Amino acid sequence: MERFVPAIPFAVAMFVGMMVCLEVGRRMGIRDLARDPNPTPGLGMVAGAIFALFGLLVGFTFYGAPSRLDIRRQLVAEEANCIGTAYLRVDLLPPGAQPPLREQFRKYVDSRLEVYRKLPDVDAAMAELARSAVIQRSIWKDAVASSTLPGAHPDTGELLLPAINAMIDITTTRTMAARTHPPAIVFGLLFLLSLICSLIAGHGMAGSKRRNWLHILSFVAIAVITVYVILNIEYPRTGFVRLEKYDDVLIELRQSMK
Repeated sequence: MERFVPAIPFAVAMFVGMMVCLEVGRRMGIRDLARDPNPTPGLGMVAGAIFALFGLLVGFTFYGAPSRLDIRRQLVAEEANCIGTAYLRVDLLPPGAQPPLREQFRKYVDSRLEVYRKLPDVDAAMAELARSAVIQRSIWKDAVASSTLPGAHPDTGELLLPAINAMIDITTTRTMAARTHPPAIVFGLLFLLSLICSLIAGHGMAGSKRRNWLHILSFVAIAVITVYVILNIEYPRTGFVRLEKYDDVLIELRQSMK
């Protein structure tokens, strides 16, 4: 799992940076107007292009975040289905081999839930993920050995082992989905463009003798809140957009294993 971009510090830094750049841009504009009251032609086109690039980048990140969130939601349900199927097919083993394997399944579900409960502590989550992998190998090894014991269903190898394999594969899929985010440089560029746009906007406000706080705060607040929401959707276990409620299917599965 990759390190996440913290939404609150990012938003606070962006807010402060934009406010400072607006003021700096305004003072630069006042100085430039004192030197040359006639603005250079074509500057509006340059400013418009930069603002368009900023809007395009915001739209790009905002568009992708909800789709990645939906994929992660679906994978939670898919993992619960894979584990539940494999657990049911333990019935194909001889009665004496079932209890220890079922206990390992319980430990495995507990470990999988704990992986995501430990977030945003990535190091702790990775340590728990390694523990889940150990339990996976143990389940696979015991299932392979038990599938050939006397009393096992003739089709145990064809039914139980593929189900366990699917259960293991979905773990990798979920881990990769949790790592799928825009590169950090995209958020860095988003932050940089917000400062540049603020500088240009402040420069454009230099013609007014008084600061228009309605326009200033509206521009900054909308930009900061939008980026804050994007980060919360992109990293759904670290902010107000929570993915934990979708873990209920795994919790219910664990309760059914008692």
